[in-house]
This record gives sequence, structure tokens and C-alpha cells, in this order.
Amino acid sequence: MKVELRLSNDGSSTLYNVDLDETYHSVHGAIQEAKHVFIEKGLRFKMAEQSNLSILEIGFGTGLNALLTINEVLNKEGVQINYVGIEKFPVDIELLESVNYCNILGGKTHFDRMHQANWNSKEEITPTFSLNKLTEDIRQVRNISEFDIIYFDAFSPTSQPELWSVDVFQNMFNSLKENGILVTYCAKGQVRRDLQSVGFKMERLLGPPGKREMLRGTK
Repeated sequence: MKVELRLSNDGSSTLYNVDLDETYHSVHGAIQEAKHVFIEKGLRFKMAEQSNLSILEIGFGTGLNALLTINEVLNKEGVQINYVGIEKFPVDIELLESVNYCNILGGKTHFDRMHQANWNSKEEITPTFSLNKLTEDIRQVRNISEFDIIYFDAFSPTSQPELWSVDVFQNMFNSLKENGILVTYCAKGQVRRDLQSVGFKMERLLGPPGKREMLRGTK
């Protein structure tokens, strides 16, 4: 799989998958999109209800969403995050060393610890954030009522339709605790209908720069 480093419009790095002809993040702004979709509409929304959270990320990629999550909860009293990131094709370490997230966001020590952590092993990154990076196929995820939040950040339905199937969404629904949420940048009508069909209560929300809408589903 050939992957290249690129800059998005907000000046933050993204990666371009040549085989799929798709970037890992929005070309309008990698950090802008991740903050809006996963932190503001996901993490902050759920933290208003509880402080001890288990998060599953589908598409760990560069670790941007995990870094933003660490930064968001750092020094917040009583908060504890158990974070599981699914990534079947881990990004080459040389590319990860070239992304500029830490120049913009800080947190280089945490970013390095995340990517130095062993795969398929739960490790403490900060006293309030543990990480388990799994090299699994998301179609094989079979957790039951384990997570409070799912960051669904897979490549688009156009590039990888098999990752946006009803079967996968059923697994995601089963993986959430009652009142758990799934957030995704995608707002396609078929995706929304398929998520509804497995039991999610769906909301269309204002999207990040460059996108009119995004989706949030509640179990």
C-alpha cells in the first residue's frame, strides 16, 4: 500500500493513500475536521454525562483523533479514558515522524508514546489515558456492550464500501453500551438509513469545514 504525506487546507498534515485515491483526513483541514466530528460532537458531548469513558476508533491511522482526545482530557480531574484503536494497515513510522500535529497541538511526548506502544497490548500513555492498538479487520469486531463512544473514521463508502455495511454497523451497535454514541464525518443518506436499520437513533449535525453535515447515532 503506497501512502504519501500531504498538507490539508488548515496547514495540518494528512496522508494520501495512492491505491484508494483518498486522503486519511479532510483536505479542507485534518485537525479542523477531527476536532469538530470526534471531539466536539463525540467526546465533549458524552463527557457532559460521564467522565469515565471507553472509546473505540475505527481507523486509528495517524493517531490524530487519539492525540486530540488526550489533549482534551489532560489535567481534567476525575476523567479516565480507555481507548481502543483498530487499524488493519498501520502507518509506517517514518511517515508518522513527518506529520506536523505536534507542532500545532503540542503533545509530542504523548504522540511518541502512542506510536511506540506495542500493538495488540493495552498500555498507559498518560495517567488518565490507556491505549490498545489492534491490527484487526473491523468486520471481525465482536465486542458486546463495551464502549461509550465509537469514532467511525474509516475510508469513505466509495473507497471501501465493505466497511460501511449493515453487518459492520450491527457489530458497532452491539459494541456500544446503552446510550453509547457513534460519530462519523459521513452523512450519506444510505449510511444513515443503514445505521437506523440496526437500531441507532440518528441525528444529522452541522458538518466540519467543507462538509454540510455529519452523523451521530445513539444506542
